[in-house]
Amino acid sequence: MDAPTRVMKALDHEEPDRVPAFESAFTNNTIMKHYGIEPGAGIKDGYEAIKRLPGKDRLANMAFSNKKWLAKGLVDGYELLRRVKIDIGLSYVTHTYRKGIEGGYIDEFGRVMQVDYYEDGTLILGYRGGHFKSFEDYEKWKQPSPHEKRRLAAYQAGKEVQDQMKNEILSVPAIGGMMEPAWEPFGIELFSRILARPKQAKRVFDDRGELALELVKILSERGAELILIWDDYGFKNGPFMSPRNFETYVWPWLRRICDAAHKGGSKIMLHSDGDLMMLFEDIVKCGIDAIHPIEPTTANPEYDIFKLAEKYGDKITFVGNLSPTLLATGEISEIKDYSVRLIRELAPGGGYFFSSGHSIVPSATVDRWEAVMEVREMYGTYPISVPD
Repeated sequence: MDAPTRVMKALDHEEPDRVPAFESAFTNNTIMKHYGIEPGAGIKDGYEAIKRLPGKDRLANMAFSNKKWLAKGLVDGYELLRRVKIDIGLSYVTHTYRKGIEGGYIDEFGRVMQVDYYEDGTLILGYRGGHFKSFEDYEKWKQPSPHEKRRLAAYQAGKEVQDQMKNEILSVPAIGGMMEPAWEPFGIELFSRILARPKQAKRVFDDRGELALELVKILSERGAELILIWDDYGFKNGPFMSPRNFETYVWPWLRRICDAAHKGGSKIMLHSDGDLMMLFEDIVKCGIDAIHPIEPTTANPEYDIFKLAEKYGDKITFVGNLSPTLLATGEISEIKDYSVRLIRELAPGGGYFFSSGHSIVPSATVDRWEAVMEVREMYGTYPISVPD
């Protein structure tokens, strides 16, 4: 069974040949080298070259509109996923470069992104704050358009690599949502003040919602089977803002996005970190098809994937939950036991993708990752048969 069929069957709560696997990112040079992939050379060299050139912003923005260049940048990452039997690779349709700065760049939403390197050389791209110092700065900013050439270039580049790999990977376009790209360009303190001004808040959320909705329509019309929305809604101890504000500013757009996707034959996976317990019922009612990663390290013991699956398992596909902390410092036996439990309790009948509780970060070790793979290989084939 190929990856697209496997993923879509599980999303339909049917049993494919094996449990689909997903990672939102694989930023770990040590593990990549272990599987024979020379990590990130093209990305790192390209970044270092662009930042030294005159006219670097123009050149960088041209590069992000070039399907051939984008496809070349995806090949190594997708090849790693193929080798470790992860079914989904992501192509980035939004969050792209706008303006270079010392040590990083400002993206199209106005987020300041910093480039750093982990001790094994892994390139880490991290959010460092908002570019806007006032709402007036936001009003002067050229808003990202859904019709920019780079959107389809990114999507088509992913599909091109998927075809090269004979559907052993499903390439999924990833876009920004309403919450994370709304507050991060301001920073949380300034954005909290904007929330006290409903007209300003509505303007920002509507800008983000309109972009996401139009992109979903465009991608769906062009055959995207699954679309990922990046949109963290919470901290470790609860949502970024009150449930009432989510109902006012976010859920109306998420409902429209899910409706548009389903009308066009696509499904929606939501990525949101944080404790979403206060929001979970509303998220399900909006109509998303899958949610990632049900973060296992929140401060709320009730935000538990097994409890949530008992209540919502027939309505939504769960993705993830294996703690990145375990993959960095946990006992091998503990990692195996928890991996077995995830498959045993969540995979029967479909509706579950095996994944970490966020991503494979630089601190994850090879032996711990191989322990995860061993469990998945041993118990992840349907029909699920896992000893208690």
